[in-house]
Amino acid sequence: MTHPLTHGASAVALAIALLATPFAAPGARAQDSAAAAYCTNLADEAGDARFARKLARLQEAEDQVNARLQALEAKRQEYESWLSRREKFLKLAEENLVAIYAGMRPDAASAQLAEMHELQAAAVIAKVSPRTASAILNEMEAAKAARIAAIMAGLSRDDIEGMPS
Repeated sequence: MTHPLTHGASAVALAIALLATPFAAPGARAQDSAAAAYCTNLADEAGDARFARKLARLQEAEDQVNARLQALEAKRQEYESWLSRREKFLKLAEENLVAIYAGMRPDAASAQLAEMHELQAAAVIAKVSPRTASAILNEMEAAKAARIAAIMAGLSRDDIEGMPS
């Protein structure tokens, strides 16, 4: 003989089991396969979208590299231009002119060089011996000697381009 509570407990357990299992309506398998097909179709599009994003990032990186290369090329041209101006500056003081000023008394040389264009004076002083150059600069007005020394230390672009030929 079965106990009424045992029979009722079995019925409740069966009801819970039925409620816990997903309800499969007719055609549910067809919906599952359609959903799977939809996901499969989207997977290709998603892959394409990922590829497009990666390609865009690569293109952006390439553009940045190209911009840096252009900046580097501009800097190289700037240095070549500076070197050319520096060579032009040094050619201003020809050897014979340098020899003339090197043989003069420092006070006479400084008076004449002080009247010259500062770039030309700096070019001459740069080519004489350091001892002669210091003696000539020592005889010059301090402000003029300082400007010439600054030119000798590092030519500014504006000064070189404004040099007389």
